[in-house]
Amino acid sequence: MSLLAIGWEPELRGLLTVIIGVVVLMGSIYMIMATNMGSRLSFLVTLTGLMGWMALMGATWWIYGIGLKGPEPSWAAIPGQTIIQDVPALRSAGALESLPDGYEDAPATEVHKLVEQQFFDEGYIKISAGDAAYGQAQAAASANIELDGALAAGQYEITEVFDIGGERFPLIANNQSLDFFAFFHKPHFTVVEVAPLIPVRTEPGRAPAIAEIDEAGQRQYVYMVRDLGAKRQPAVVLTIGGGAIFLALCYLLHRRERILKDNLSSAVATA
Repeated sequence: MSLLAIGWEPELRGLLTVIIGVVVLMGSIYMIMATNMGSRLSFLVTLTGLMGWMALMGATWWIYGIGLKGPEPSWAAIPGQTIIQDVPALRSAGALESLPDGYEDAPATEVHKLVEQQFFDEGYIKISAGDAAYGQAQAAASANIELDGALAAGQYEITEVFDIGGERFPLIANNQSLDFFAFFHKPHFTVVEVAPLIPVRTEPGRAPAIAEIDEAGQRQYVYMVRDLGAKRQPAVVLTIGGGAIFLALCYLLHRRERILKDNLSSAVATA
């Protein structure tokens, strides 16, 4: 009964899987080579082959972005500036350099149009609803606005997504297709416009009415910055680390062969 009480999933089972894999795969190779080269030399050769394989595998993961991966790119909240609930806060948060002209005297139904034009004037582009980037920004904005408590699910609708920045550099001859050495990026920002919905009264036994946007309501904005993540970082560390150890072990094998050759030649000369 004490044996059955052990939690095998997932810690012990994963640990045993790694131990068995090491013993069966690398241990079997080491055992076979030890019968021909001795325990110490076979261990060095086996470890060298393992490090070379790890370097090659890490390079493959690095190129294709597969295997052992780090955090994926995502839209990250800007602390204290993510949820913008009025137009003046757009400038104080840094989303706009200047406020749209005449927004204070404009009707409530026209304010968001003036803000949209100001976004265009300052270099923002509008992401279409069919673009994959629209869905990513929409999901991140929904999570942030509900986590903040400004609006609950079913009380708002994402209407527009504005995007700016994210250019890569340096480019070859300013050609976007020749970006082999464009390892640096400018900050990438997005502003998601959120429109409140008119409260819908539900009645038992009847389908809920279709929610409509409250045109006179204050539009809110979700200001986010792009986190590029570290998707290939584990593969890079594995490739560089495995490659460095592989080269060091190759040097040790080469040094051993030279010492052995010198010793054999000295023994022959003495005889």
